[in-house]
Amino acid sequence: MAKQSDGIASIKRHAFTDHTFEPHSEMNPNRIYMDYNATTPLEPEVIQAVSEALRDAWGNPSSTYIAGAKAKALINQSRDNVARMVGGKAEDIIFTSGGTEANNLVLHTAIEHFRRNCGAAEQVDGHQNGTNSLPHIITSNVEHDSVKLVAEHLQKDGKADVTFVPVSKVTARVEVEDIIAAVRPNTCLISIMLANNETGVIMPVQEICQRIKSLNKQHDRLRILLHTDAAQALGKIRVDVCELGVDYLTIVGHKFYGPRIGALYTNSPGTRTPLYPMLFGGGQERNFRPGTENTPMIAGLGKAAEMVASNLSDYESHMRSTKLYLEERLKAIFEDKIHFNSHYPGSDILPNTCNVSILGPTLQGWRVLSNCTRLLASVGAACHSDSGNRPSHILLSCGVPSEVAANALRLSVGRGTTKADVDAVVEDLRETVHLLEEMD
Repeated sequence: MAKQSDGIASIKRHAFTDHTFEPHSEMNPNRIYMDYNATTPLEPEVIQAVSEALRDAWGNPSSTYIAGAKAKALINQSRDNVARMVGGKAEDIIFTSGGTEANNLVLHTAIEHFRRNCGAAEQVDGHQNGTNSLPHIITSNVEHDSVKLVAEHLQKDGKADVTFVPVSKVTARVEVEDIIAAVRPNTCLISIMLANNETGVIMPVQEICQRIKSLNKQHDRLRILLHTDAAQALGKIRVDVCELGVDYLTIVGHKFYGPRIGALYTNSPGTRTPLYPMLFGGGQERNFRPGTENTPMIAGLGKAAEMVASNLSDYESHMRSTKLYLEERLKAIFEDKIHFNSHYPGSDILPNTCNVSILGPTLQGWRVLSNCTRLLASVGAACHSDSGNRPSHILLSCGVPSEVAANALRLSVGRGTTKADVDAVVEDLRETVHLLEEMD
């Protein structure tokens, strides 16, 4: 393997100087991208894998002739690579269009599993076990919309009861005891993200799974299924499904330098762990997710997963040191005007995520970013970028005061971010803050 520093320099040149990756359609090579939690560029090796698949593996993977067999072999190899990245088996991986579909599939499965089994569960002691007719889902109040809005939709349509457990305003984590306290006899699913996309806080998923598995050993209740959306964690920290103890784990390619497709890890789908399709068609993906496979994107996802499995330690170390340098430079320049919205006592944080507010009445995040000449970043989740200038509900839920949350900038560094980039971004912020304060 080439030295990591060489790879980082290569990525930097490839991603920005050559304009193959142009965030927000910016053509100015002086722009510095720090929104890697929103999306990442494709690694050159991933682009090559996609291109080769487009050229050589164009056949239908269900066909037996050479082009089809080549496509099938590529898909099988990618399934192995994705499984290896998360510590699972190849047969546990179901390819999807992305994280949103994977999350929807899990919630749909939990509701269907409850429906098919609730009759037996409700008759355990003559309808006196406290179970009502609706399945109950537990999640947190800081989940991605592809979990949050699905749960709200199920609740609104009368198909499920949902408890949104609030995160602690001290640790910004959902606390294990609060999850346990929310469990009911009719609880069928607990879905807690592995790491938050805005604060970078890592959730205690392993501890939650350990406690729930003890409850599941009680013979008078339906098994509670366990899911984590690992979109923000993969490619940044070690993720092992066996250590976590989850039944389902959501995988999103474009968060770890892969293409915009995804996968769902399911622990022995259809046997040990239920999985019910939302789509019906030609039987692909063992009928769990039918539709002719998107071979080039699957090949790209497999290559991106392979790179994570091989290089994670280097990636994590580089991002952590770069983020720490960023925080040091921000503190040195802005001193007591800085508030880190990603620092919480007792909580582990993603190695690349710095959520920060520069305090001042005219320094709202959107205003700062719109006046920066070099920095490309966001004030929160990219999917909320059209929600106006309201403070992030995630930060408010974590106990950040409204006037501080309004000034938030989410700075997320990547594999190719350098200390020179950090210096340029901090100087850009210093000049922008000076300009806005002068205008006041």
